[in-house]
Amino acid sequence: MIELPEGIVLAEQIDRELKGKQIISVVANSSPHKFAWYQGNPADYSKIFADKEIEQAYSYGGKLHIKLNQDCGFMFCEGISVRYCTHKNQLPKKHQLLIEFDDATYFICTVRMYGGIYGYTGLLDNEYDHIARTKPSVLSDDFNMKYFMELLTTAQKPKLSAKAFLATEQRIPGLGNGVVQDVLFNAGIHPKRDMATLSPSEVEQLFHSVKETITEMTEHGGRDVETDLYGNPGGYKTIMSKNTYTQPCPKCGGPIRKEAYLGGSVYYCNECQK
Repeated sequence: MIELPEGIVLAEQIDRELKGKQIISVVANSSPHKFAWYQGNPADYSKIFADKEIEQAYSYGGKLHIKLNQDCGFMFCEGISVRYCTHKNQLPKKHQLLIEFDDATYFICTVRMYGGIYGYTGLLDNEYDHIARTKPSVLSDDFNMKYFMELLTTAQKPKLSAKAFLATEQRIPGLGNGVVQDVLFNAGIHPKRDMATLSPSEVEQLFHSVKETITEMTEHGGRDVETDLYGNPGGYKTIMSKNTYTQPCPKCGGPIRKEAYLGGSVYYCNECQK
């Protein structure tokens, strides 16, 4: 899944690699996927976006944007894998979006479990993008302890768990099930812990873990369970993930547990996370 660290890394790579390239053709939905969401009719994408030029790439709250000239662009989110290919023989057999440039290079999107490919003209009308743009990024100075406490105060659901607080309802755009595993481990908080039971010092510890863990993930090029524009895994070595749950806890040596919870798997140490 593209989450906040991966969105930033991909945007920087696309901005550096693809800026100025001209699109000559677009093929969308050639391999239909039940959970691939498109803005408008994907059959019209070639007519709309051919001859456009890439001007800029950026990310808000884990959503990846590519701005084109003539007031149009793309937004990608959720379980999208993007890849830059310099030769035709590198192209996968199945894909949900294929963009060919005038220098015979390609930008490819494939959907894993589910994901959004939003090609648009004018302003993008997407609720989640609007929310992400109106809230401060975790990496900004505006995302401070005061703001974190305001989020907690306004999250009035009874028995709101730590995972639900961090990763649901776009409360903190860009934080999803993937990145919160290490955030919670570093904070020493169980993913199912009721937020109402956290002491003031635990809330502060959780805040600092959010800031520090996401910063580290971003600075190291995203998580090692995700890939960048060139197909390389991120340089951040996840502590709690599908890559590590069969290994002992790096703190206490005990087992790492894996459970299904709130629509995804959670990984945690029952000794180190309370």
